[in-house]
Amino acid sequence: MSHTSPASLLVWAILSCLLLTFLVYHLWSFDRFQCLKWSNNGAHSGAFKRIMTYSYLLSVPLITTYAVGFAVIKYQEGFIDIPFFGIIPKPYPLWKQSSQDAIFPFTLLFSLSWALELVTHLEELCFWYFLVNAGSNSQEWFKSLYFRVWVVGSCIALLYMPLLTIFTRHVPLRSEAYTFLAGSLGSLSLTIAFLPVLSIFPRFLLSLKSEGVDVTTIVRLTKFHELNTIRVVFRFLFTVPFVILGIDGSRPHQHINESMLWTDLLTMIGALGCIVSSGITLTIFFPRSVEGEIASKEARKSRSTHSHTWSDTDSIPPENNHSDQYLVDRHRSWHKYHADHYEPSISIPEVSPSQSFPPMMEMTEDSYSSKVRNHQQPIRPNRRIGEDVELGGIGVGSLPFAIQKTSSRATFTTINPAVYQFRSPIDVASYRNPINQSTSRLTFARP
Repeated sequence: MSHTSPASLLVWAILSCLLLTFLVYHLWSFDRFQCLKWSNNGAHSGAFKRIMTYSYLLSVPLITTYAVGFAVIKYQEGFIDIPFFGIIPKPYPLWKQSSQDAIFPFTLLFSLSWALELVTHLEELCFWYFLVNAGSNSQEWFKSLYFRVWVVGSCIALLYMPLLTIFTRHVPLRSEAYTFLAGSLGSLSLTIAFLPVLSIFPRFLLSLKSEGVDVTTIVRLTKFHELNTIRVVFRFLFTVPFVILGIDGSRPHQHINESMLWTDLLTMIGALGCIVSSGITLTIFFPRSVEGEIASKEARKSRSTHSHTWSDTDSIPPENNHSDQYLVDRHRSWHKYHADHYEPSISIPEVSPSQSFPPMMEMTEDSYSSKVRNHQQPIRPNRRIGEDVELGGIGVGSLPFAIQKTSSRATFTTINPAVYQFRSPIDVASYRNPINQSTSRLTFARP
């Protein structure tokens, strides 16, 4: 960035700060930062999601630090009038010693940020290929070839980007050029490799419709396809300018890097492509559901109300705690709580004061929850209904229609069960065969 003007770095700083602000706002609206907890989905089921979450979220503050730091340095150093060259940004050998000492740390932060972004882009690429080509054999993501490719590629990206910056740090211009060239070539390769997914996906959606997949799944995947298309366009805007600057900077005779117009233009275009594509990645990794957020807000209000109600009820004197009316009110309150938050489809008959509970048969909270769970997961045999076959299992209520009930030709389906459970490319803990999962996990999955 030593060739660029302070204004181009200011654009980078402003856009990166906007991205960081959007990240904080989006995660707060998504689940109040609960997705940042390692143990949010259990110690084993969410490990991959946590790794992907932290690797992506860490890249945003790193690139923000780089952009803001260099913008401050460039404005402190300003311009200089050199004979036969005119007024240009002050070259780095003429900077103060403190500014020169900050070049390598900031470049290394940028290199680490780019390496983490390569990890993110590679995971998305491998996952979408997995989703389109997995077929109906119930293959799991963690046992697929695409997952192994992501592991190997991620290790390479995390090693070669920082090491390249470290080994070339003695010549700042060369280090900067090689870092930009290596990172942009890697990102450009992944972006080009994503084009076949975009071309295949419309046919993939048509095959889902022909297989009878529900409309909700089709709409969800169509939305992700459109977001991926827009993101690929901005990734080209991000990578191509830096490929040009990197190639020109690594040559003995530089032409583009010596022109302030082309340098600033390509730098600003790259900043726009980087920030917009990263923002779209954030919305894909953590897709918000307005309906779910409203329901969650209402549930929190209801829980707060019921908590207050239970505290008032528990304040009844001990001698009245086993009265018939108390048991009836407690039963109704507990039933309404579960109906609102857990199993609204279960209908439990009302209890009138005349139908009092026997003293030793009081329905406690634990026993009620146990009855709800037992009612929730009935054991079903396989049944033939005309030419259709209804698969057996545990808990029919929350399984997708295309899995509950399939035609006799469903044996030859090309749809992987992961399609029905798809929420986000990083939320693959639930992409196992949903027939073998408990119904509660499918029922309460985030929309």
